[in-house]
Amino acid sequence: MKYFAFLLPFLFINLIKAQADEEVKVKFAVETFFYALNGKNEHAMKRVVKSDILMQTVVTLNESGKMDYRKNGIQDLIYFMSSTPDSIPFHEKILDYKLQIDGGIAHVWAPYEFWYNGEFSHCGVNSFQLMKEKDAWKIIHLLDSRRREDCKPISDQH
Repeated sequence: MKYFAFLLPFLFINLIKAQADEEVKVKFAVETFFYALNGKNEHAMKRVVKSDILMQTVVTLNESGKMDYRKNGIQDLIYFMSSTPDSIPFHEKILDYKLQIDGGIAHVWAPYEFWYNGEFSHCGVNSFQLMKEKDAWKIIHLLDSRRREDCKPISDQH
């Protein structure tokens, strides 16, 4: 029993390290997604998303707060990336990450600002659902909100 008490702290440290490693991998998948989006890199994007990813958006349409819901596909996002001329820059800036992991699933809550052609466009939150596939994490669901009201751009750096 005294050996178990001696080993318990080491086991606990290894569990914490394993959780931290998974958090790094989940955050890497999400950051790769934004690197690919902002860099218009279709191949990098496809490395971190499942081909059947579910993408949805909740948009505030007017001053009364009426909401609308849209379903998108990865091809819609890739079309936006490829059809936007290089002369029109865009950048989605992530402001924070909140990660939750349980076994082979993860959730990432990521508030953002979106800049288009050098101007602040809108803000919102990205809610990512990921699954572990072998030793990597893949995005299987992306739900985002988009609004222009109650946005406080913290940066004009993009």
